[in-house]
Amino acid sequence: MAATPPLCDFGWPAIDARLPGVDAFTHSIFGQAGPKGLVVAFICNHCPYVKAVIARIVRDAIDLRAHGIGFVAVNSNDAGNYRQDSFENMKRFASQNALPFPYLHDEDQSVARAYRAVCTPDFFGFNKDMKLQYRGRLDASRKEIGPADLRRDLYEAMVMVALFGKGPAEQQPSIGCTIKWKVSAFQV
Repeated sequence: MAATPPLCDFGWPAIDARLPGVDAFTHSIFGQAGPKGLVVAFICNHCPYVKAVIARIVRDAIDLRAHGIGFVAVNSNDAGNYRQDSFENMKRFASQNALPFPYLHDEDQSVARAYRAVCTPDFFGFNKDMKLQYRGRLDASRKEIGPADLRRDLYEAMVMVALFGKGPAEQQPSIGCTIKWKVSAFQV
């Protein structure tokens, strides 16, 4: 099922957490920030929306480094019910796609809840003060790989954040598969 997150809540403060990465190290989300800001991306291994754009996510993460923007990805899906999103499969996904950023496992889903993440992919772009300036799409791709000349929404917004500390006033929401939430005894 596709989901669309709300648009940017400008100035909302980022939340730090320490999560295990596929590289066998524990990483702080804030520790991934560059001198000009940070993108926190909620992704997973099996979502067709993520699969369609993962090469572009990698490209944009690499290109944003030159602008002082760091990048980190978090998988919060319920791996118990969605085995494709297990930690072992996260390692394979990271290797197959040569992810140049930490790919972290949010097993208890506390980070996704704190960020109010809705879908995969869901992008949060913060300025150097770790205040939200972008909550939108990567580009106009959906479940299919889009043409090479698509406008790079996330990249362009984060370059603006790097230069001016503020994101664009108008932003297009991301779209993707819903986060696969664990069912608790309280929800039954």
